[in-house]
Amino acid sequence: MPLGDAPFIASLPAHDIERAKRWYQDKLGLAPIMDMGPAGQVYRTGGSLWTIYQTPSAGTGKHTLGGWLVPDIDAAIADLRAKGVTFQEYAMGDEGPTTENGVSRNPDGSAAAWFIDSEGNVLALTQLPRGMALPGDVT
Repeated sequence: MPLGDAPFIASLPAHDIERAKRWYQDKLGLAPIMDMGPAGQVYRTGGSLWTIYQTPSAGTGKHTLGGWLVPDIDAAIADLRAKGVTFQEYAMGDEGPTTENGVSRNPDGSAAAWFIDSEGNVLALTQLPRGMALPGDVT
């Protein structure tokens, strides 16, 4: 099978897989759909599959490891904040985003916000610019 036809599955590291599973359930409302044993826990969101697996190197990446495209970033942030998720503040100037109240906004209507999971992984919420949709998206 050509790689272009094979599903690509992202993997997020966890120091403590049980703690990570609880955090994703309690904070994000996500539960694994499959237990692959030592290979990790499989999740499905928005049609995408991804895993969380245990490793001592979890939390060492300081860049965004993954994220969710959301239609209304303010509503998504409010929902997650109500569950105790804290959003990061950045003031990186020319080196990266600057946030206000946890959100980096662009004049085209796009926005992004970042939070850190129980394992130290940087995750994001992204709202696409007005009038933009992913290919094949009919919503």
